[in-house]
Amino acid sequence: MSLLVVGLSHRSAPVSVLERAALGADTQAKLLQDVLAAEPAAEAAVLATCNRIELYADVDKFHAGVAELSTLLAQHSGVGLEELTPYLYVHYEDRAVHHLFSVACGLDSMVVGEGQILGQIKDALARSQELHTAGRLLNDLFQQALRVGKRAHSETGIDRAGQSLVTFGLEQLAGRQPVDTWAKGKRALVIGAGSMSSLAAATLARAGVHEVVVANRTLDRAHRLAEILSEGGTGTIARAVPMDQVAAELTRADVAVSCTGATGLVLTADAVAAGVADRTGAPVTVGAPRVPAASSPSAAAPHGADTDDACPLGLSGDGAAVPRGVGFSVMGEDAVAGMDAATLEQHAAWVDNAPAARRDDPQNEADTITALAAAVTATGRVPERRGPSMVETGHVLLALLDLAMPRDIDGAVHRIDGVRLVDIESLADASADAPMADDVEKVRAIVSDEVAAFGAAQRAAHITPTVVALRTMAADVVANEIARLDGRLPGLPEKERAEITQTVRRVVDKLLHAPTVRVKQLAGEPGGAGYADALRTLFDLDPQTVAAVSRADRRNDPTEQNASQTDPNRGRA
Repeated sequence: MSLLVVGLSHRSAPVSVLERAALGADTQAKLLQDVLAAEPAAEAAVLATCNRIELYADVDKFHAGVAELSTLLAQHSGVGLEELTPYLYVHYEDRAVHHLFSVACGLDSMVVGEGQILGQIKDALARSQELHTAGRLLNDLFQQALRVGKRAHSETGIDRAGQSLVTFGLEQLAGRQPVDTWAKGKRALVIGAGSMSSLAAATLARAGVHEVVVANRTLDRAHRLAEILSEGGTGTIARAVPMDQVAAELTRADVAVSCTGATGLVLTADAVAAGVADRTGAPVTVGAPRVPAASSPSAAAPHGADTDDACPLGLSGDGAAVPRGVGFSVMGEDAVAGMDAATLEQHAAWVDNAPAARRDDPQNEADTITALAAAVTATGRVPERRGPSMVETGHVLLALLDLAMPRDIDGAVHRIDGVRLVDIESLADASADAPMADDVEKVRAIVSDEVAAFGAAQRAAHITPTVVALRTMAADVVANEIARLDGRLPGLPEKERAEITQTVRRVVDKLLHAPTVRVKQLAGEPGGAGYADALRTLFDLDPQTVAAVSRADRRNDPTEQNASQTDPNRGRA
């Protein structure tokens, strides 16, 4: 087994990078095809969710495999390799198996213990099977991962440690209230009709919302989801609308959930502001970026500072216009969210040239601004960043849950009075402090046991062709010797000939029984692959014979049969 996984997730990369690296269905298919065309890879599968992108492959060379997979991942994600590399992680052989099993159990999820990842793993396997990029190793691996995940949920209380991302997001929107109490009687707008959106719609219906409106680019899918919700027995009214009706429905909705595969924003800040304004009857605008209160000496000029040397951007710690002479210190991305590159560079120059009396560490601040300016140049904007204290302010007219990657809803909407936004980024911050159940340790033990069992099974399967080739060689020796006996004793009665043949076969079987059983046991241990080599050397087995047994074994594998029938040009997978 030479399993390699290269990927990035919410644990290794910021949301802004995950967002840009997100892979659509067509891109995933092209990536898998290109991986298989590459020299080091024989099989490939992609696991792409809202908070992870992982590429699994069976490779014959580790270093070449890492280099090739990383390069292809960067090319298809559209994020440069130099920028992507610091966020990538690599797992190999047993560590790769351990990683996927942990993912399947929800141990590596943003919300520990959530079960939705099992469906996403199932989809990844189905995609690779459909494209014929998964051979025996990845088929066995992903199917076993699904079994391990189900075992973890059935044998432990891991479900108590976490829930789906949808449920967790709705809990964040509900604040201190139970979701059922918060949702009762509300009107909900669900944008998208995929698995995540469907789960959100069903969850809202069970929570007691009065109405669910489903908007989707393919109206038939929206109608099907609405029919399912209407027939669910929850009493919720459900209907479907085309995407061009989203703006109108936004004026009626109390909560909106969006999870589409769109590459651009589905809900802009201006659209949300217009929806809120229509409800209140008063004009609503997107306010200035919310900036944490000034808490450092550099956030304000010391007494007696030159009042003519004010910040050129008119910024202060509270986001208001600045009195002349008041300085400004950047305190994270949220302080400059929404500014363009030229504005950031202007402020960087002002900070860099400031008198020493007005600054703590100007170089750090100038470097920060320069880095953010580069980010704006590359991505077009600086992502909004909200701390826990910024999630809820005053009465909420419209609650927004953005579960898409890349994001569907403009991060600037949190600056609109009466709007509360929860997205993948804020969920990551909130889940960092979520309590973990004691059952997590039990799940980790299950994962460790299953990894050991899977590795042993793979190593044992690796030696099977050698054992079969050895027994085939022994059978040929017996057949040749019986033929030679027939030549020497042509008149030997059939009864005596059959008894001699059976005796010779029993002798050979007894001689081979102990070494073949023992070598299978040893092969299941780490480093056991060397026993197959030793067996081939000791009995002078022809490598071509062993390879022929392996090919015959694969031809008897249903997954291999299906692949060869539909794709006669398929490679080593």
